[in-house]
Amino acid sequence: MANQAIANFLTLPTLTTLKVGFKCIRAIGAQSLGAALQHNTTLTTIDLWYNKIGHLGAQCLCDALQRNTTLTTLDLDQNKIRDIGAQSLGNALQLNTTLTTLKLDQNKIGDIGAQSLGNGLKYNTALTMLELGSNRIRDIGAQSLADALQYNTTLTTLDLGGNKITRIGTQFLGDALQRNTTLTALDLCHNKIGIVGAQFLGIALQHNRKLAALDLCGNKIGDLGARSLGDALQHNTTLAKLKLGQNKIGDLGARSFGDALQHNTAIAKKRYDYCEQLCFPNAIDQTEITCSCTQYYNLPDDGRSCEANCAE
Repeated sequence: MANQAIANFLTLPTLTTLKVGFKCIRAIGAQSLGAALQHNTTLTTIDLWYNKIGHLGAQCLCDALQRNTTLTTLDLDQNKIRDIGAQSLGNALQLNTTLTTLKLDQNKIGDIGAQSLGNGLKYNTALTMLELGSNRIRDIGAQSLADALQYNTTLTTLDLGGNKITRIGTQFLGDALQRNTTLTALDLCHNKIGIVGAQFLGIALQHNRKLAALDLCGNKIGDLGARSLGDALQHNTTLAKLKLGQNKIGDLGARSFGDALQHNTAIAKKRYDYCEQLCFPNAIDQTEITCSCTQYYNLPDDGRSCEANCAE
């Protein structure tokens, strides 16, 4: 009864956003929503965060996505859709031309689910944001998504944080970044890329001319990985935000960034945030480098010292 009542809201001629969270809807409710969504022409956002629609519910919504022409945002975080549900979404992405944001965090889709979504992305021409955080995606899944990035021309944000991607999967992603011309933000925080993975990304950054934000927190890249990234910053002119918290970066890695920032002359000032509250000469376009602390600095015109610009 409650599920049907929720679906009835979709008949309202002025409704543009529907948000029903926290274990209110299961597969039957998603089926009712899917049936209504096929005929709805006003709804632009559906947020079903933290429900239990499962793969059957996801399939019902995906059937609707293949026909609906108005929905732009779909949030299915924490809905236990698993790999079968992701397969349905991948199929829907091949046909849907309006959805721009798809959130699928914590759904246990794994490599098989990532492969299905990757196949969908190859043909999709609308999606700009895809969130796949904490989904048990490993290197095979990363490879499929990386392959899709070489074909896709619309995706700008990809979140793969909290998965199990190692240096192998990172190599695939790095190769894709060398060819992709649309992705502006990539989140790989809390994976297992290590030193070698950071080296692959460093190589990619030397060639990529679009990525503006990269999150590598919690990946054990250490000083050697930081040095590879620092070397890349000497050649890259587009990266605006690099997060490196919880990576055991010491003085050697910090100096690598300092040296790199001296060579990049895109702009005269930047904000710099480092876990040891260290600051280095800098005149680059990279507007922020983050490790762990909340201290921000502005580089004075002398280009040699830093002045605190925040409360202690």
